[in-house]
Amino acid sequence: MEHDADPAPAPAPAITSLQPADDDWAARDDLEEAPAKPHPHSAARDDDDAREAPRARAAQDVNGIKSSLQSLELQSVVQTEAKEEQNRKRHLNVVFIGHVDAGKSTAGGQILFLSGQVDDRTIQKYEKEAKDKSRESWYMAYIMDTNEEERAKGKTVEVGRAHFETETTRFTILDAPGHKSYVPNMISGASQADIGVLVISARKGEFETGYERGGQTREHVLLAKTLGVSKLVVVINKMDESTVGWSKERYDEIEGKMVPFLKSSGYNVKKDVHFLPISGLLGTNMKTRMDKSNCSWWSGPCLFEVLDCIQVPLRDPKGPVRMPIIDKYKDMGTVVMGKIESGTISEGDNMLVMPNKANVKVISVHCDEDRVRSAAPGENVRVKLSGIEEDDITAGFVLSSIKNPVSAISEFRAQLQILELLDNAIFTAGYKAVLHIHSVVEECEIVELIEEIDLKRRKEGDIKKKKSKRKPLFVKNGAVVVCRVQVNNLICIENFSEFPQLGRFTLRTEGKDIHPFLKSMFGSV
Repeated sequence: MEHDADPAPAPAPAITSLQPADDDWAARDDLEEAPAKPHPHSAARDDDDAREAPRARAAQDVNGIKSSLQSLELQSVVQTEAKEEQNRKRHLNVVFIGHVDAGKSTAGGQILFLSGQVDDRTIQKYEKEAKDKSRESWYMAYIMDTNEEERAKGKTVEVGRAHFETETTRFTILDAPGHKSYVPNMISGASQADIGVLVISARKGEFETGYERGGQTREHVLLAKTLGVSKLVVVINKMDESTVGWSKERYDEIEGKMVPFLKSSGYNVKKDVHFLPISGLLGTNMKTRMDKSNCSWWSGPCLFEVLDCIQVPLRDPKGPVRMPIIDKYKDMGTVVMGKIESGTISEGDNMLVMPNKANVKVISVHCDEDRVRSAAPGENVRVKLSGIEEDDITAGFVLSSIKNPVSAISEFRAQLQILELLDNAIFTAGYKAVLHIHSVVEECEIVELIEEIDLKRRKEGDIKKKKSKRKPLFVKNGAVVVCRVQVNNLICIENFSEFPQLGRFTLRTEGKDIHPFLKSMFGSV
């Protein structure tokens, strides 16, 4: 029976042994799922990197924005400057020339009044001042003649300077003195001019005095042509005067005498000369055309229209810089004044002041009263320089490019035309005179006559006749001669074929009389 009994139960340890195994796998799973505990120093570095990354990206973004803004600003400045350059009116220098008392200063003052440069209150002040001096008709001239000596005597001494504008052009007026005592000052003004306005008085006797031999009308025309004033406006002034009364006969008489003389002086009357009647005191036919009630026979343009329409040869803005210095002063640095004949002057440019070869830097540039970044040829400018003292500069020096500087010499070969010599004088080696070229005034001597040119043979094209091997010993009035000229100091001068503005000159001789006497020569290098 014992054999039929139920078997003994299986030992419990087998079951209990399976439970710990399940716990081990669960523990392993828990270990795999749980993240590893980081090292404390590694965590700090990760935090720093996490904070620095946004900062770096922000800095890059800021730099990128700044660069973009600077680029946009630069583009805006360039575009603005280009637009200003495109919209900038052309600039011309106009010199008023003619015999003393022809009305040059009055005409210049009237132009400033008509163009709005002078107000009514100032005019009333000048009228009262002129009336107190018993010179009622001089009040308009006071606008240009600011010197008390000039106002007292009614004679311009220095070259007056003023500015006005029309719709298309900016003008600088150069009011040249008409008296023979101040011809050197007139030469200084004409050497800067693009256009000449020859003022002639229509009053009986005044035209004849200026036109006769020794009169300043003739002399000024010759000097203007010599100094490169290729366009001339001849205004017959004082047509309202009681002895004239806008007479067509008087106007035609003056024009008929002037035309042959202008032709003989080298002007192409049809292309380069304009005649018109005006009244400088009343402003008639200056800004607006004349009313038929004043002058029924004139149907031509007014003075402003003529000046606006005149075309002058363009100068090269990319050429080497040439700016003859006419004046200088000290104002927180050395400031020089002059007219740019060639090239462009910009702030920051490095240049030379010749003939002393001083290296300078352009600090600022002013046209009229406005500061500009750069100035083109034809502009009258004030340039502030560093690297040179005011005492080291004199009138006649030239601001020049470093790469292509202006020539500085003391002797040169030139072609002269003898217009008029002093009585009983001959032109030969040893002849002494005063040389005027751009803003230079220097004593000189003719050291050699090389060749006398026969203009008739040249015009006729007779090339068969050989040049004379013998050099001329002397020449007389009217001759054209090639000679060598010597000056005491170095002067800045250029070949006429390359830079006409710096290659034209005038020689004058002063007699023993009180006033200088024009003797007459002009030439080109």
